[in-house]
Amino acid sequence: MTERPGSLQEDSSQEELDLPVSRIAESPRHGFRGEPADFPAPIPAGLSIALSREAGARGGSIAKRAGVKLGWQVYSQDLLEYISQEGTFRRDVVDQLPAAALEWVEDRLNRLHKEQNLSRHPSVVELARMVLSLGAQGEVILLGRGAGCILPARTTLNVRLVAPLADRVAYMSEWLRLTEEEAADHVRRRDSARAEFIATHFHRKPADIHQYDLILNSSLLGEESCADLIVQAARAKMSAFVEDLD
Repeated sequence: MTERPGSLQEDSSQEELDLPVSRIAESPRHGFRGEPADFPAPIPAGLSIALSREAGARGGSIAKRAGVKLGWQVYSQDLLEYISQEGTFRRDVVDQLPAAALEWVEDRLNRLHKEQNLSRHPSVVELARMVLSLGAQGEVILLGRGAGCILPARTTLNVRLVAPLADRVAYMSEWLRLTEEEAADHVRRRDSARAEFIATHFHRKPADIHQYDLILNSSLLGEESCADLIVQAARAKMSAFVEDLD
């Protein structure tokens, strides 16, 4: 198994099991337009959604529902890491970008290093470059891996999904067919690994509520309502983005 950036290893066979449909991009469509096109000024060309979640809060399923409603591509944690590490797919994404967008990606990356002390770990740098390349095109939903720390706040809807611990443990127990004790340990380890990843490489805490545009309790609201609220918030922020361009 390939080691995760920052020596944070998780069982890849169970990665994103709270995303039973996360691997919807068996043949990923890198770039929502499908083929290279001129980008309107400024870059990014449109809004992106960065979705952070507690383990077992059903973030993957909600991301997929929101993606269907918006008609946007959804990139799971696994898919983001795979594309950032696999040369052919990485080049495919980069080839979608015109020179101005490539310049913006590198400029944003340099600013993250200088202003936010972004990790210099090679895997994290490539991950950040890939997230920025996707964000430059807009109309994507990026699940996990610090996307909300990487993309600019003005053109990103930063969402956090939470749920009571007991509900998350019960969900993981049912989904993974674990005992309650095993599921509780799984949730704890997963939350801890994600928090460590964000703290180590982005110097933030996932529990800091002030970094998010929207925080939703998936247990109280349900998957469908959470997806609807994300879509409404995305459309509202897109309207504000368009008004800024006028």
